Amino acid sequence: MGMEEGPRTDQNSDESALREAALEWWQAGYKAQMRGSLEQAIEFYTRSIETWPTAEAYTFRGWAKSYQGLLDQAIEECHKAIEIDPDYGNPYNDIGAYLIQKGDLIGAIPWLKRALRARRYECYFYPHFNLGRIYEQQGNLREAIICYKSAYDANHGYTQALVAFRRLQAKLN
Repeated sequence: MGMEEGPRTDQNSDESALREAALEWWQAGYKAQMRGSLEQAIEFYTRSIETWPTAEAYTFRGWAKSYQGLLDQAIEECHKAIEIDPDYGNPYNDIGAYLIQKGDLIGAIPWLKRALRARRYECYFYPHFNLGRIYEQQGNLREAIICYKSAYDANHGYTQALVAFRRLQAKLN
């Protein structure tokens, strides 16, 4: 099977085979996106959704659209992801990040806080960091530094949070 073709499914596939094929389409989309082939990534994510809709495929299709500047469409994709799996944290953080990009800092806060409460999420450092960005822009440096520290504590490899924490720490001292 070539990467350009993606996985093959037949109409007699059982649920497990459909889920596997959807995962393969999603993986192909992710690889295309990492190569910078956004149109191809969106096509593969769409095929994944058509095969077996998942929160991941909708969220990542939204992420690809955000790179095209289609923030409202990206937000719509995240809402679809949440409908499928309200426990999946990525779309909550992504909506918050897209709202930040749109300049709606206040609107972003509840989405980022929902990401922090999501049961199925591996990247809690992102909403902590994004909240820190908001609080810093609002001039609430003490709250921002707490968020940056929380982001770094959640992932010591996320040096962007450490840099922001130290920068604000120096400002406050």
